[in-house]
Amino acid sequence: MPALAGALAKASNCVHPVRLVGRSESVDLRTGEIVSTFRSVDEPMGLLYKPCGNRREAVCPSCSRLYARDTFELISTGLHGGKGVPAAVNANPLLFVTLTAPSFGPVHRIRDGKEPCHPRTRLAMCPHGRRLTCWANHSPDDPRVGAPLCGDCYDTVSAIVWQWHAPELWRRFTIALRRQLAVELGLRDRDLKHHARLEYAKVAEFQARGLVHFHALVRMDGPDGAGSPAPIGAAMLQHAVGHAAAAVTCTALPLDDRDVERILRFGAQTHVRIVREGTVAGDEITAEQVAGYLAKYSTKSAGADPEHLLPHLARLTEFCRALSARALAGCPFACEERAGDRHPRLCGACAHNPYALLGRWASMLGFRGHFSTKSRRYSVTLGALRRARRRFQSLAVDARHRATPLDTRELEQRLMADDEETTLVVGSWTYDGSGWPRPGDKALADAAASRAREYARWRADQRTTNPA
Repeated sequence: MPALAGALAKASNCVHPVRLVGRSESVDLRTGEIVSTFRSVDEPMGLLYKPCGNRREAVCPSCSRLYARDTFELISTGLHGGKGVPAAVNANPLLFVTLTAPSFGPVHRIRDGKEPCHPRTRLAMCPHGRRLTCWANHSPDDPRVGAPLCGDCYDTVSAIVWQWHAPELWRRFTIALRRQLAVELGLRDRDLKHHARLEYAKVAEFQARGLVHFHALVRMDGPDGAGSPAPIGAAMLQHAVGHAAAAVTCTALPLDDRDVERILRFGAQTHVRIVREGTVAGDEITAEQVAGYLAKYSTKSAGADPEHLLPHLARLTEFCRALSARALAGCPFACEERAGDRHPRLCGACAHNPYALLGRWASMLGFRGHFSTKSRRYSVTLGALRRARRRFQSLAVDARHRATPLDTRELEQRLMADDEETTLVVGSWTYDGSGWPRPGDKALADAAASRAREYARWRADQRTTNPA
């Protein structure tokens, strides 16, 4: 039991750790001296257990909580400064933007209050003879939420094509927004960077129907970057965002000769809320709330758990594979038979088909974008945060070995410095497998992760109710 407890602690209570066998040596680059040697056989269970690092809470609660913390810090530093971002950034205009997918047919939904799902007359029928009425008050865990009222009426093909092009729609939105800001300021597009800079942090969240929302913090800086005075206020930025979201489009090529070309755009339910108007905070939402929202969204999965697929999400995954095979149909090398593979081997012609890899992304319901992205100068990077964590662990270990307290003066500057590493780690490792070797070990890991989450919530509540 002590060996398992030690392995759990080193793996941060990960549910699906990666098991490695081997050794590594730390070499001082200045002297060439071997500073330390690490061997897996010296570990409590004879193996090195590394956290899986999965961001999805449904897969690994422990690793997803760490990812959410990093995402919160990434977003928070862009709101208030710190970790190399000037504190004056908290005086710049800030918006909370939500861009949604369009409707592809009526679905079961949760409505505010006691209103039923679709309160229509019982005579309302679709062309396929199904009622377009639902008088139920759905709960959040109802498996019908998000499912189409009529699967035949629902335009599943267009929904998947939209999801496939959603990252491109976002990219074009950022371009259109910068062009609209140039118009608002009376500038040419290429001159905008000399007067203002647009920065953002964005996460994607799956809706119950299986399509993504984009939630973003959009900040306006001056020409010198974060902290420099913005040339416009939040109201003008809000108008520019609304105009760009309504105007941006993306043309989707047909799947095959039987398909049609589609003009894709965002849904009508675009929400643009002012978080901060210069130095004045918005009335409805605070910057801290937004950072918490985005960090929470970043760990959500598609809901397409292979072991517990909801029927309407399983239908989307099947359509993704079928549409990929349809796009590659007729290939003399039978590429359509490999369209659903994780790493399909395709011929030269099929590799250039825009829908060739759609089957590969079926588990994500056709969404191939990053769930958490930001503009280059919004704030610190996830890589810098992880490097700082490694440096802190190294400093803490060194302080324990020397039996001296850790010097916290200018600690943040030391952790976030861009100095080159003075130590090189040379290792030879072999993959031994994934997960805990016995079911009982996994159960203990789940229990330990649950207790850690409860303790983290308790500490958060204590900070809220008893601030220092």
